[in-house]
Amino acid sequence: MNKILRLGMAACACALSVSAFAQKTEKIDTAVVSKIKKEGLEHSQVLDIINMLTDVHGPRLTNSPGYRKAAEYAKATMESWGLSNAHFDQWDEDFGRGWVLKKFSLQNLGPVYFPVIAYPKAWSPGIKGTVQGDAIYLDVKTEADLEKYKGKLKGKIVLFSAPVPVKPGFKPDATRFSDSTLLVMANGGPEEPFDMRRFQGMMQGQQLTYLKWDLCQKEGAIAVLEASPGSRLEDGTILVGAATVPYPSTVPNDKRLRAQNPNVPKLLPQVVVADEHYNRMVRQLQKGFPVKLELTLDTEFTPSAPGFNVIAEIPGTDLKDEVVMIGAHLDSWHAGTGATDNAAGSSVMMEAMRILKSLGVSPRRTIRIGLWGGEEQGLIGSRSYVKRILGERLDKVAPYDSIQLKPAAEKFSAYFNMDNGTGKYRGVYLQNNEEVRELFRAWLKPFEKMGAATLTYRNTGSTDHVPFDNIGLPGFQFIQDPIEYSSRTHHTSMDVFDKAVEADLKQNAVITAAFAWLAANRDELVPRKK
Repeated sequence: MNKILRLGMAACACALSVSAFAQKTEKIDTAVVSKIKKEGLEHSQVLDIINMLTDVHGPRLTNSPGYRKAAEYAKATMESWGLSNAHFDQWDEDFGRGWVLKKFSLQNLGPVYFPVIAYPKAWSPGIKGTVQGDAIYLDVKTEADLEKYKGKLKGKIVLFSAPVPVKPGFKPDATRFSDSTLLVMANGGPEEPFDMRRFQGMMQGQQLTYLKWDLCQKEGAIAVLEASPGSRLEDGTILVGAATVPYPSTVPNDKRLRAQNPNVPKLLPQVVVADEHYNRMVRQLQKGFPVKLELTLDTEFTPSAPGFNVIAEIPGTDLKDEVVMIGAHLDSWHAGTGATDNAAGSSVMMEAMRILKSLGVSPRRTIRIGLWGGEEQGLIGSRSYVKRILGERLDKVAPYDSIQLKPAAEKFSAYFNMDNGTGKYRGVYLQNNEEVRELFRAWLKPFEKMGAATLTYRNTGSTDHVPFDNIGLPGFQFIQDPIEYSSRTHHTSMDVFDKAVEADLKQNAVITAAFAWLAANRDELVPRKK
């Protein structure tokens, strides 16, 4: 049996074995791990926490009043548990404006009345009062097609995007990883390199899209409607992000203002419509029937300000200057209440801290929690924290060999993150750090029967562990069962409390608490990749 296959099979729950190396060198405090399991599985508060973060304090759009209320709840709750140094950690950069949706409705008045399932984009401007306007479908496939719409968009509500094919869904929305899938992950090597030809094609499409936006703006359209992007979403589910700020494809990304920026150019009101309803309106127009819409869109912008994270900790003892961190992003998008993305992660991390505090014993190293803001806009909160506290990477392109670490980085052990929905942990993405494979295998041994045993060389993608890894510090994301994350809840109107799986969240909190405790109490820091 080749070495790669042997490692992969060992990573699966059905064939896990702890190496002699790990058994000899790594001390597992089984008594404390057992206490963590008992507290987290029998006296969990994780569902109460996620309920507060969603039904009461959701959504949590960055810098919005909802985000601040959620942050205040998290801080006060952790203080009530006895955590130390709970505070708002302000970023070193101004984020921009907050945004609140005060009132919204979209009605199709004819040829047949129906209320349209839709949701405005974040930071979309509003419309004064309720307006009625004829709909027009902007059927543009080439730049030449733009000519036929000149002089025809003023006072119209524009159906901007192409219809999205919707077919009956024969595959289940919710799934768990099979043993065979986990084996493939365990055997996986580096990811495939980026395809530059695909990037060039994207740039060409982006330029045509910009010209369409520019035409709508110059012609005086009332508002722009778009179909919910991606054919994976059906049954009225809407995927919504930030308002589009149109730029020519030649303008570099770092020169583009985002919708939350107070200096952004004037934008058209923007609404995303459920695919089924969007397609129906397009078909009505294509059949020659006039479509009249009624739109109410009342929004409010709050003043521009720096964003902030929420930090709290359990102080260490003899190694208190050294730090183990756990975390998740607290912010969300706005169409749902941000349950799986990422109140799930925030509630699990808070619950892990509660469990550890309840044990009545102190870790050797300080265990710190970070609840990050601005993840959805580019990991802003965690990037800011890492830069201010730990260090930064100065070079912008490979080989990434210019890192300036601060003194705190030398005493930093590891960071563990959760941001892939409500699904239970199945193992850890090693972030290309082979130095921790045997260590993590030993730490996962007590959770083998819970299905958490896989270690993969691969990374899950961009989330808040990345800023730590980018400066060479151990930063990890747990492997999670997908459940409905990609098929239904990620950034959508269906990202709500009902989609949280209590048993999975309990398991995740227990494993997180155990990893934090074990990292905080071993003799050495968690190994860094070579």
